[in-house]
Amino acid sequence: MLFPEDFLHYVWKFRLFERTGLQTTDGEELEVLSAGMHNSDSGPDFQTARVRIGDTVWAGNVEVHITSSDWQRHGHTTDDSYSNVILHVVYKDDKPLVLPNGRRVPTLELQNRIPDDLYNRYHKLIFGEQTIIPCEANIGAVDGLTMYNWLTRVLVERLEKRSEAVINALNLNRGDWEETFYQFLAANFGFKTNAVPFELLAKSIPQLTLAKHKNNPLQIEALIFGQAGFLSGELKDEYPRRLKAEYEFLQKKYKLTPIENHLWKFMRLRPQNFPTIRLAQFSSLIVHSNHLFSKVLEIKDVKALRNLFSEIKVNDYWENHYRFDVESAPSAKNMGAASIDILLLNTLALFLFSYGRHNQNQHYINRSLKLLEHLPNETNNIITDFVNLGVKINTAFESQALLELKNNYCNHKKCLQCGVGNKILKLG
Repeated sequence: MLFPEDFLHYVWKFRLFERTGLQTTDGEELEVLSAGMHNSDSGPDFQTARVRIGDTVWAGNVEVHITSSDWQRHGHTTDDSYSNVILHVVYKDDKPLVLPNGRRVPTLELQNRIPDDLYNRYHKLIFGEQTIIPCEANIGAVDGLTMYNWLTRVLVERLEKRSEAVINALNLNRGDWEETFYQFLAANFGFKTNAVPFELLAKSIPQLTLAKHKNNPLQIEALIFGQAGFLSGELKDEYPRRLKAEYEFLQKKYKLTPIENHLWKFMRLRPQNFPTIRLAQFSSLIVHSNHLFSKVLEIKDVKALRNLFSEIKVNDYWENHYRFDVESAPSAKNMGAASIDILLLNTLALFLFSYGRHNQNQHYINRSLKLLEHLPNETNNIITDFVNLGVKINTAFESQALLELKNNYCNHKKCLQCGVGNKILKLG
């Protein structure tokens, strides 16, 4: 048999070995009462295990290796954290384990006790010729409850990792949730193409500065477009010229430095997604949504959250313009449903989770997950592959979890740490 140590961990954890007539390598009767808690940190592999050896019940740590001699190769002999191991579980006992104090550690050898069909299923998962994911031939048959429970756990893992960036930014902003939310929302307003300049824009002009002008939409628009670098040079139309005049005054007042205009990208974007239009929408949102994050915390209805963005009305100038001084056919410049859903997914759901986790408040974590359950799933190559394998996907809850599953488990063949992989191995 060819396998890594992780496979033995899996076999021991779920006691998937032949347990009839168990004995230590010294011939003493052995009964496994509890495999213990799997330890992913330093120290013995399993903690708080309970085994009966002879007439004595032992409670403590268990260490797992392919061979007994791995104990010395891994440097455990001189590590005091391994001195109280009650059982050494190995595939092959090639060397009796005796500690420096002379104590002989009881050893269980699993060679000839691991079912062939279990090993064959594992080998097929890890070493088989799959094109998408290791369990592509079986995942469609996994029951819905198992999938839901595992996807929930994986989704939480994804949100926990993503929330670290939120908390880091929160610390830089001295605990100001409104400012941090404003910066992340701005970055996501740029979507993938203009995320960087939007983020730089938000960091160049604090939300508190904009709040001082909340009753003057023209000044808000002037600050946004000016800091974005769109008001330099000669402008012809009255609206941009008024913006420029306002900005020049405010720039001196607040000692502002605009970002480089060349950072904004227009190529290969639909006109509706031009950064100028997104900046106009962002300006309108700032005008009409004071203390926006506080509103997000208060609003529980998903439709009402959508309305925060769907009711954005930009300046009338943009009705027949996509750029300054370039007239176009009239068209509405409201945010589309798909764009709004992306903002809800990448900003609102993330911040509800981060806020709940940071304040140890499960209510907001649950609201984050519920919001994702009400948003449609994304469409990309990974999600399409899962659909073709028979996985049912209807919500962003599922698609976000599957993206994490694919990137953090399937791509690394971590089937033994995966709830779906575990189910397939047990089902046969």
